[in-house]
Amino acid sequence: MALEGSQIDLPNRPGVYLFKQKNERVLYVGKANNLKERVKSYFSKKPDRDMIPRLVTNAEKIDFIVTQNPNEALVLERELIRKHKPKYNSRLKDDKSYPFISLTNEEYPRILYTRFPAENDKRWGPFPDAGAAKRVIQLLRRQFGIRDKDCNGIDGCFAKHIGLCKGPCVNPEGYPEIVKMVSSVLDGNAGKIIQELNREMSHYSKELEFEKAGEIRDLISSIQATVSQQIINS
Repeated sequence: MALEGSQIDLPNRPGVYLFKQKNERVLYVGKANNLKERVKSYFSKKPDRDMIPRLVTNAEKIDFIVTQNPNEALVLERELIRKHKPKYNSRLKDDKSYPFISLTNEEYPRILYTRFPAENDKRWGPFPDAGAAKRVIQLLRRQFGIRDKDCNGIDGCFAKHIGLCKGPCVNPEGYPEIVKMVSSVLDGNAGKIIQELNREMSHYSKELEFEKAGEIRDLISSIQATVSQQIINS
């Protein structure tokens, strides 16, 4: 018997929902910022995906798990899809997972794009948009010179010579402060850095160096757009 939208009563909380058959076979796993509103949308007259009418027809019950926040729901959704391999989930069945940004736990931390961060690394994510995670890393390397590879050579690596690494293997002075600033941005505390960049942009504008001012303006936009990306419903 197909599900009826009027029979579904879920909380207005973030979490994960599971469309199931009576034998507990999981047909679909999804995440939501608001469980009630998201699941309700599956019963609209104009569903946003072709598979939804088939899913609703074949499912016989909906279970849900409330989480503390949307990011926690994202992680749980990934784990449940990998565990149950639902028929109607087209992604994450092959044990792929969303990427993280991590800072390694070593004397001179590296910033990494990884799907499997080490246990002792500091991590941010998971990022549903892998491209966004890569852009964040590129942005932070350009802005702060935090390294992403093991250092080698007396004169430092190629990245040092083109300004993408401060070269702590050559001169570690100031590198701990760089790591703290990068952590602060990834924690969402980019306000101070943006204020400093705004002052620089204003200075270059007054000096009629509009190209440099434009570069800083774009940098500010990138910080705001990528670091504060929102978790979306699936």
